[in-house]
Amino acid sequence: MSDLQWFKTQQQGDRTMVFDPLRKRYCALTPEEEVRQKVLYLLVEHLGVPAGLIAVEYSIKVNGLDKRCDAVVFGKDGAPLMIVECKAASVKLTQDTLEQAVRYHSALHPKYLLLYNGQECYCFKIENGKLTALDHLPNYQELNS
Repeated sequence: MSDLQWFKTQQQGDRTMVFDPLRKRYCALTPEEEVRQKVLYLLVEHLGVPAGLIAVEYSIKVNGLDKRCDAVVFGKDGAPLMIVECKAASVKLTQDTLEQAVRYHSALHPKYLLLYNGQECYCFKIENGKLTALDHLPNYQELNS
């Protein structure tokens, strides 16, 4: 278990804020942020991803447009390994969600895509331009192999 503190909240006026231990700041606890915090916890605490190798709200350019990945997992060599796309629990993961992640892939070229809404979770591996659905979530060692 890491020494990061997860799911610590506080009130700021009428807004609930959650502490993001990776960004080291409080963020508004929106439905999507709640899902993002759950998947970050899963990545760090259960799949062994070093917290320092995850970028949250990572800025990229796609077809000349500024976009942001919910999270990107990097390898020890600094290369992107996985793009994580989060949706609020009330938002169904659809073909559109996958297409969004694939567009982000075109900018970073990681080996994996992870789609998560707190209810459903889909992980894909991309090799030689072919997208393959996985039946499990790879741990950090597997992501690097």
